[in-house]
Amino acid sequence: MTFAQSLTAAARLTEATLDRILSERSISGEAPEPQAGRLIAAMRHAVLGGGKRVRPLLVIESAALFGLPPQDATHTAAALELVHCYSLAHDDLPAMDNDELRRGQPTVWKAYDEWTAILAGDGLLTLAFEVLGRAETHSDPAVRVALISALARASGAAGMVGGQALDLMADKRGDPASPTIDYIRRLQAMKTGALLVFACEAGAILGRATDAERRALADFGTALGFAFQIADDLLDAEGDAATVGKAVAKDAAANKATLVSLMGIQKARAMLVETEAAANAALNIFGSRADILREAARFVVDRKS
Repeated sequence: MTFAQSLTAAARLTEATLDRILSERSISGEAPEPQAGRLIAAMRHAVLGGGKRVRPLLVIESAALFGLPPQDATHTAAALELVHCYSLAHDDLPAMDNDELRRGQPTVWKAYDEWTAILAGDGLLTLAFEVLGRAETHSDPAVRVALISALARASGAAGMVGGQALDLMADKRGDPASPTIDYIRRLQAMKTGALLVFACEAGAILGRATDAERRALADFGTALGFAFQIADDLLDAEGDAATVGKAVAKDAAANKATLVSLMGIQKARAMLVETEAAANAALNIFGSRADILREAARFVVDRKS
């Protein structure tokens, strides 16, 4: 199967799983109150009908290294996507990035309102951990606990939320006044990289990998997260909104320090090439079995949206 076919298959499988998870009866256990229907609709707006589903692909393909079929990794992939989409719903709010467009559609707060977007995000986050706790995620409770612990750390103050806080401190409060390249790398490793590391480690957890195999996948995820952010900064600097599916040139307009603004486009592109090489090297332990993951790194580097 080619990378494009693998990505399409992972996206379809994840989308179908998310659709079931986000059904009204699945969330409430019974027919919800009419008022709850609006909240569930906002949650579905945040999650369904868009996105490349790269993170679910990483979960499924990292699990495949240990002989697991896609369906054995799908609930973990869906839980991760719920967390990712909650973060986008909150990130787009006026108090944060103030974005009105996401994946070519109105953001949650723009389609509904701010308080609904906040609560929809809260609902998605908590639902993710409920999904990981279900027996259908994995038959072994110890594996489910390991997944919950790893995702909680990746998405919390030591990971994504902490990185967002650092980003907003620099953006809104000017602290630090002049962020360095090392500071931005640390910020992005938390904000963007942590969930990508979890995506790769999750397959190792599901597949009961050795410590060396899990470290290799974590190293791959770390490099991939850095590559993802460089590519994202380049898209903001050079892309157009119609192709990217969201507003562009916001960083320059806000005079925001990014890797591109500090290094320049050419040096950023060179660093992107080096980072892809580091990601690929981390997978050497798996040989050709990890070729789809290597192609995922290439996809991240080359993406136009």
